[in-house]
Amino acid sequence: MATPPPHHGPGPGPYPPYASPQGNPYGPYPVPQQAGPYGPHPVPGAVHGCRLCGALPAAQATVRGHQGMLVLMRFLRQEGPFCRDCGLATYRRMSAATLWQGWWGPLSLFITPFTLLLNLGARAGFLRLAPPTGAILPTLDPGKALWRRPPALAFLVATVLVACTPPVLVLLGLMAGDDEPPTGPAIGTCVREADELRNEKLVPEACGSPLAKYRVTKRRGTPGADCADGDLISVPGKWAEGAHSLCLTPVH
Repeated sequence: MATPPPHHGPGPGPYPPYASPQGNPYGPYPVPQQAGPYGPHPVPGAVHGCRLCGALPAAQATVRGHQGMLVLMRFLRQEGPFCRDCGLATYRRMSAATLWQGWWGPLSLFITPFTLLLNLGARAGFLRLAPPTGAILPTLDPGKALWRRPPALAFLVATVLVACTPPVLVLLGLMAGDDEPPTGPAIGTCVREADELRNEKLVPEACGSPLAKYRVTKRRGTPGADCADGDLISVPGKWAEGAHSLCLTPVH
């Protein structure tokens, strides 16, 4: 009977577990790490695509708005990230609405300018971005610039009117003046004393009347109104009506 060939494998009995060089007790190869069904987890603090269209690049920013309602007020905000086009469209829409809705209240008069200044910081960040690419949804149309929109134009006109009104009123006041037109006897008319014996006050009299005593030649207080030699100067308190300073020439 033939003898079976010698067996070179491990002998009978329990076998020790195989230890791989990597320290895995279950096999010679490491088990690969499986990714989740939705891709890798987002990195905290990283900015991903635009929240409105999904395009890149995008910037993290907050666009604000304000509405004044006399005794009430409303604060509005839209948080990013935004791509360049969606960010500019949001900035222009909310700022234009704030320009005509944000002033209607005592506190809103101070809050509205502050809100518009904060939006300028977000606008600067959007302008630094490259054109959006890889959008999942259509990007928003930025539209006209803010200062070319009707609310901004109305605000600009109102601001110019308010700023120019005080100087215009002052100029009109200076041009109109507050001098009253001269009153009393006209140049060339005659006057007499109401009672010569009692030195009564002067009253108008027709120049052809024998009672006429003085003729009005000049009105003092105007350029070149110095009385001539021999003329009399009437003091304001000498008149029966009004107060006049005139140059009087004796008729006879």
